[in-house]
Order: sequence, then C-alpha cells, then structure tokens
Amino acid sequence: MNIKQLLLGISTLVASSIVFAAPTVDEIVNRTNYTAYYQGQDGKAKVKMTISDAQNRTRTREFVILRRDVPTTDELAGNAYEGDQKMYVYFSRPADVNKMVFLVLKKKQGLDNRWLYLPALDLVKRIAASDKRTSFVGSDFLYEDVSGRNLSADKHVLIGEDANYYIVENTPIAASEVEFSKYVMYIHKTTFLPISTEYYDKKGVKYKTYTALAVDTIDGHPTITKSEAKNLQTGGSTLMEYSSVQYDQGIPDDIFSERYLRKPPRKLLR
Repeated sequence: MNIKQLLLGISTLVASSIVFAAPTVDEIVNRTNYTAYYQGQDGKAKVKMTISDAQNRTRTREFVILRRDVPTTDELAGNAYEGDQKMYVYFSRPADVNKMVFLVLKKKQGLDNRWLYLPALDLVKRIAASDKRTSFVGSDFLYEDVSGRNLSADKHVLIGEDANYYIVENTPIAASEVEFSKYVMYIHKTTFLPISTEYYDKKGVKYKTYTALAVDTIDGHPTITKSEAKNLQTGGSTLMEYSSVQYDQGIPDDIFSERYLRKPPRKLLR
C-alpha cells in the first residue's frame, strides 16, 4: 500500500465516523428568529396586505418596511438573532392610511417601544406593552407578529420532527399577559424558516394559523415573500405579499426617530 492509498483510507475512515449532532431546541429557535427577523444588517421591502372577512369582503393596505439591526452584525455568534432592532413602517394606500407610520424600537433587555403616527389627527400614539397583542391596522396579524416576539418570553420544547421540519412547542412564561396557551411552529430544517405556526387558546383549541406560502432566495437569504394568517374563530384571513425585498442597503440610523414620523425619508421609501 502506497502513501496515497493510506491517506485516502484514513480520510474515508474519519469521514465515516463523523456524526453531526442534532441542534438543541434553543439553537433551533435562535436560528429561526434570525432568519425570520435579522438576516442582513438592514432590510427593506414593499408589502401589500389583503384583509378578508368571512363573507370574502376585502380591504387592502400597502406599505414599506425599513429595518436596521443594532449591533450591525449578521453573525449568529454575535447574538444578532436577538439583538436590539429598529423598524419603520410607512403606509401609502389606501387614502385613509396614507402617511401613517408605525415605529418600533425593539430591545433585547426591557420592554420594546412602539409608536403609531396618525396623520389625519397629526397625533403620535404610544402603543403600550399591553397592546402588542392587538390587531395590526385591522388585520389578522398582531403588532408583535410584525416586529417579532422576544425569545425569553416563552419556554421552547422540541416535541417532534420529520424529514423536513422541526416541531417546536412554545408556552408563554407570563401566561396572563397573552391570549394564547401555546403555539406550535413547524420550522424548515434547511432554511430554519417558520413555515407554519398554530396558536391555541386557553382551552387548548386551535384558533389561529400562520402559513408561509412562498419562499425566495434574495441576496443569498431565504426569504418568505408571501404569507397568510387565518382566524379560525371569525373566518377572517390576511394575506401579506412582499416585493422589492432588499438587504444591506445602508439605511441610516437617524430615520428611526420621532422626527421622521412626520417627515418620512421619501428616497428610501420609493
């Protein structure tokens, strides 16, 4: 046996003996939070929201989302998956919500700060922490769905998996502060995107679902570009369609301030 054959044999033996450890539940939810909310150091997207009731009557909302992470790191090891984050949502259509702005200063430690600017009244309204589980502009998504839920707010348990998905059950630590008893996420094993989420009420009855309907790879990032929330109690649903998604645009930090609630950064919103 020559040296080349010996080295090949050793390489084959080592490779065959490697066993990749399955990720822990904390690693799964950390990675999922990262792919859902923190990919890229900042991001921008145009969104069309279609809200339907049980009689199939529809209303639409169109807006642009700007997002910036603090610290500006895209490394999981640097805790980008749950760092501070800033979000600016500018509404353009229909006329009754034109120029309305939703601003979020998301904090790893402490309560998030949220404001809503109502142009018809020229009023800046602070959204209390207790209101984050209320409807986002009349849709089946909640304010907390848009900006993300703090990982430390829930206990996470891996309850199963199949060839494609990790199944994670999440129960609230402060149960009296939320309307659900638990929610179950089906997380894609390759992309770590939350493809389906089921919410259960205090009696254990499923009352709401969230489903990703389309996923595209944009700038190397797997990205949900169409999703739907359904309210199983009312029969209503909300479709979210994302277009012109961009990452790492160098969005300035100063636009995420009260000053820009009344003076939107129009170049960034085009």
